[in-house]
Amino acid sequence: MGMVDITEKPVVRREAEATGTIVLSPDTIQRIENGQIKKGDPLQAAEIAAMNAAKQTHILIPHCHQIPLDTVTVNYRITRASIEAGCLVRAQARTGVEMEAIVGVTMALNTLWDMVKYLEKDDNGQYPKTRITDIRVVRKQKGE
Repeated sequence: MGMVDITEKPVVRREAEATGTIVLSPDTIQRIENGQIKKGDPLQAAEIAAMNAAKQTHILIPHCHQIPLDTVTVNYRITRASIEAGCLVRAQARTGVEMEAIVGVTMALNTLWDMVKYLEKDDNGQYPKTRITDIRVVRKQKGE
């Protein structure tokens, strides 16, 4: 089978944005906002992780093309019990960047979980309420 041949497709501006949510305890959210996480700032670490992951999507997903990305940006919306992360990816390419956006936002959420897991565990070392949900592409654009 192999990779899809995109040789004849024109290079155009492509953009995709994906979002996802991590559900955390209100105490964990408060500690994040107050800068009280042992490993450092989880939002900053998650942003770096998202950028690195988006750039390596072609390594992680076998049929994805290697795309030189023009930008990867990450944003957050914090509520009392969750953090919604968004990852915007833009490139001049022959194929879309939605998988890069999905991989980016997923890694941001995974990194957030890793940074606060010691606060989220119950007495048995489990995560009964912590969860990552609603990962999706919210927007995709091709051309101007």
